[in-house]
Amino acid sequence: MDNGKPRKHGVSSGHVEPISAFDPPAKPKRNKYALACSFLASMTSILLGYDIGVMTGAIIYIRKNIRMTVVQEEVIMGILNLYSLLGAAAAGRTSDWIGRRYTIVLAGVIFFAGALLMGLATDYAFLMTGRFVAGIGVGYALMIAPVYTAEVAPASSRGFLTSFPEVFINFGILLGYVSNYAFSKLPTDIGWRFMLGLGAIPSVLVAVAVLAMPESPRWLVMQGQLGQAKRVLDKTSDSPEESRSRLADIKEVAGIPENCDDDIVSVPVRHRGEGVWRELFLRPTPAVRHILLCGLGIHFFQQASGIDSVVLYSPEIFEKAGIKNDTDKLHATMAVGFTKTIFILVATFLLDRIGRRPLLLSSMAGMILSLVGLGTGLTIISNTDHKLIWAISLCITCVLTFVGFFSIGMGPIAWVYSSEIFPLRLRAQGCSMGVAANRVTSGIISMTFLSLNKGISIGGTFFLYAGIACVSWVFFYALFPETRGKTLEEMESSFGTFFRWRSTMKKLKENKGDNNRQVQMRNGNM
Repeated sequence: MDNGKPRKHGVSSGHVEPISAFDPPAKPKRNKYALACSFLASMTSILLGYDIGVMTGAIIYIRKNIRMTVVQEEVIMGILNLYSLLGAAAAGRTSDWIGRRYTIVLAGVIFFAGALLMGLATDYAFLMTGRFVAGIGVGYALMIAPVYTAEVAPASSRGFLTSFPEVFINFGILLGYVSNYAFSKLPTDIGWRFMLGLGAIPSVLVAVAVLAMPESPRWLVMQGQLGQAKRVLDKTSDSPEESRSRLADIKEVAGIPENCDDDIVSVPVRHRGEGVWRELFLRPTPAVRHILLCGLGIHFFQQASGIDSVVLYSPEIFEKAGIKNDTDKLHATMAVGFTKTIFILVATFLLDRIGRRPLLLSSMAGMILSLVGLGTGLTIISNTDHKLIWAISLCITCVLTFVGFFSIGMGPIAWVYSSEIFPLRLRAQGCSMGVAANRVTSGIISMTFLSLNKGISIGGTFFLYAGIACVSWVFFYALFPETRGKTLEEMESSFGTFFRWRSTMKKLKENKGDNNRQVQMRNGNM
């Protein structure tokens, strides 16, 4: 029986206590339809992961079959990242034009052609052509997957769902490593062709699977297709109330009158992506400037800390650490892939529970320690004539802890954070700029690794990455507000004060509390 007294948490009273109106609401169950849509869209990220993973081992055999210098080897390993810039730059406008869904299909088709060209390559120039085409497809895939997922996902599980692209990048890397090992026993001139050409298979599967997805509700609203947008939101929201609220927020941002009937098929809208670049770069508001700094900065530091060097050149790193046999190097490289995949799966369940900031800062701290340990171990080994088992073990452990810490925070959060902070009108092009920063930095890092080894030693290279990681930790701590639990439409209000974002968040929280109390008082008087 209810005695009218407030419930005392943690005390067993032998009967069911009433739930206070001030208790937090129960967390809704995951929306299975939104989960399926996000899963299918994020599969496009397999394309980048597979290419990274497969090139790690394939280059061992390519250099035996196609003559190339050290600089050419660096270029062929990292140039896909620069080529993907063209795809990422075009993907923003393309997705505003033909829609998010068909942009994903286009990414799969382009990568399919690139994978076939790489598998059939007869010389360095032919191989470079294949990497150019594949790079365009990767750029499209990297930009569109997190954008679509963020626009479909309800706020309660957006972190979980928008981490899927990074999950599939890691899964693709692991597939590439397994492909390397599976075809390593074939003749040299055939094995690497199978390794590279096999990438055509997942691209076809992705392009076909995506046709079963609905279009993004936010893109549909931007095109004035309110009836379709309402139906998609009804399926992807946690409740009918949330669906109505999301649609009202999107209509407000899109400039559609609130009293416009949601059940009508289409309304004329002015916005089709025009004027976005002017608003991003020529006349940005303080909030947009802050968002752009965070969106570009997180992608820059994700790659500048050296993750692609560790993943792409892990056989070379293990060789410098004292592992000389090709098969043993492939085994150690596969361990890197398994570690990345396991930790990214853990991260998907923590993003909406712990939040973006705590995971990001702890991830970077672990990466810094791992880089310092790896640089120390490699420096000691390179200056010692005899084999040091403890130093070899240190290097292997630090490589695994580095990719583990990266995958549990920095890896997925870069895609999650950048896909959710841009306002709707700027999201596609803003995210494409983030992908561009990501790929440029990745290309520079991966195309200079071998040269840096010769110039400042391999240990010095990882000390350099550790220094960059330290700068990134300060950058994230100072400028990044927490975004967990906010709707995409209210995100912009958290930005604009740069280093003073904490006071802004405090005021927003106080205002929200005042509004809630006023609503409760009005409801109590009714």
